[in-house]
Amino acid sequence: MKIAVKFLTSIALFGFLAGAAFVNAAHHEGDEATKKPNIVEVAAGNEDFTTLVAAVQAADLVDVLSSEGPYTVFAPTNEAFAKLPDGTVEMLLLPENKDKLVAILTYHVVAGDVSAAEVVGLTEVTTLQGGTAAVIVTEEGVTIDGAKVLITDLDASNGVVHVIDTVMMPASQ
Repeated sequence: MKIAVKFLTSIALFGFLAGAAFVNAAHHEGDEATKKPNIVEVAAGNEDFTTLVAAVQAADLVDVLSSEGPYTVFAPTNEAFAKLPDGTVEMLLLPENKDKLVAILTYHVVAGDVSAAEVVGLTEVTTLQGGTAAVIVTEEGVTIDGAKVLITDLDASNGVVHVIDTVMMPASQ
């Protein structure tokens, strides 16, 4: 019960902050900004996701993650990518490694709009890559495939984004 309260409290706080950021963007950009951003736009609008956005572009997944969906993305931060062994990100961004990059990135995506409240009731999720990632809920928080969920429920027009602290690797990678 404690974890659910902590988790839902962080959801509420983040929802408030995300909402404030969206209202601020709407104020500055006029009528275009009243439209809710899609998953790619949510990531591109956050400086903590520059590596993820570069990877999505290199993998040619921008159109997929901008499409109607809905999708749930477990989005690793720049710090998560920095935890990978030296040279890994640069190697994955090379055109000859596109298939591997696509597999890794689609392992972070689940079909459907899965809110944090729903995630805490799951034991695993099936990813677009085809693999399954374990979901573990403890008093310390929620992890997916060993990655700690840091921020939840970044709402997008085509789904939801949950921020994680580690790049998840599918079993075949």
